[in-house]
Amino acid sequence: MREAPQELVATLVTRARAALERFERFGQDGIDAAVAAAGWAILEPGRNRRLAELAVQATGLGNVEDKFRKNQRKTLGLLRDLKGVRSVGVIAEDAARGLTEIARPVGVVAAVTPATNPAATPANNIINAVKGGNAIVLAPSPRGASTCALLVDFVHAELAKVGAPADLVQLLPEETGRDGLAELMRRADLVVATGSRSNVRAAYASGTPALGVGVGNVAAIVLPTADMAATARRIAISKTFDNATSCSSENSLVVVGDAWAPLLAALTAEQGVLATTAEKLRLQATLFAGGGLNPKLVARSAPEIATQAGLERRPYAAARLILVEEDGVGAAHPFSGEKLSPVLTLYRVPDFDAALALVRRLYAHQGAGHSVGVHGATEAQALRLGLELPVCRVIVDQVHCFAVGGSFDNGLPFSLSMGCGTWGGNSFSDNLNYRHFLNITRIARPIPEIVPSEEELLGDYWRRYGR
Repeated sequence: MREAPQELVATLVTRARAALERFERFGQDGIDAAVAAAGWAILEPGRNRRLAELAVQATGLGNVEDKFRKNQRKTLGLLRDLKGVRSVGVIAEDAARGLTEIARPVGVVAAVTPATNPAATPANNIINAVKGGNAIVLAPSPRGASTCALLVDFVHAELAKVGAPADLVQLLPEETGRDGLAELMRRADLVVATGSRSNVRAAYASGTPALGVGVGNVAAIVLPTADMAATARRIAISKTFDNATSCSSENSLVVVGDAWAPLLAALTAEQGVLATTAEKLRLQATLFAGGGLNPKLVARSAPEIATQAGLERRPYAAARLILVEEDGVGAAHPFSGEKLSPVLTLYRVPDFDAALALVRRLYAHQGAGHSVGVHGATEAQALRLGLELPVCRVIVDQVHCFAVGGSFDNGLPFSLSMGCGTWGGNSFSDNLNYRHFLNITRIARPIPEIVPSEEELLGDYWRRYGR
């Protein structure tokens, strides 16, 4: 008789808790060995290649070479971030304040992962969870399940080398369906959800503490002071990497004043093709068939999309980007939203204030909280973006889809899950990292008492406003 989803999940979680009991005795050195094992499980070139090929074959999303690079780069960067970091026992002492911080595991993590990154995102979650001394049960999307299962096999083989229990890392069986996922979320100690809005909402509604991410719809502002060739190159790399599967790839460029002509020329040099008015209408009818984003065109190459849309001009055959000029925002202007494809919307504005206002409108429609890019800005302008826009990250003069999730040339943590704060309906606003997989216990000791006077705290107020 076939086991019910609830019973299957109960067994998984019981095994995870048993593995946790064993793992508690490993200490920092043992945990770091398990972290290295999980990292090498995906970094080893032969295994990485198999995962990248299977991901594209099974999901139909992206391309093999970029999947390979993503798996390698994101995992290597994460291992760099975690090297030498204490995550077990005493992790901080503050003698002046009499405080000691002790890291404790959160327990069993349920990690919901997307089809767009069926190896890189689970690997990131596994490594962060193990670094915190936790067990993790992965719940991949149906299309990404076979890739995730292969990754788990590789992880188990490497964990065996360091004597770590295999049940630290498990996979929710695909046949358990939505009921199994709901039960896993209910039984876990923490839910991490990356991917569809429905999964994120389900995570927050599960009754279990949850970390979910927001919707991407990245806009980048290009000022006349930007190096147009370098800017176009960065944008083209970001928008074409893995056929724009990343929520961190630009969806709109907000082009200020005199930047328009030189930027358009530079984007054309990067094999961007600007659609005519008639072509834009054909593209819209195909890309948004049925009123929403056409899933058959998600993460497809520009020539594939052009062929499907009947865009027959010769440049489309070798295009990297399809460029669409737009002047509206909202449901009646679908190019103003996320496209998950190498289709890039261009807006013209007269000045920086107008750019700020337009990006605000774009994010009121979709993508609040995620990030904004800017090219050619002064320090003051970059600061204004951080002070005035509903974003958790301002990316200055970089390849956006790389920079947002951590890079070797910026200080953000390597991650594939970006919190979007309350603007994006999330409970956190930074890049998901190992700290989110820890409970912190604090020992507080008595210190010499310091009691401020009312004058110290309220004197300035009294002098300005009276008592």
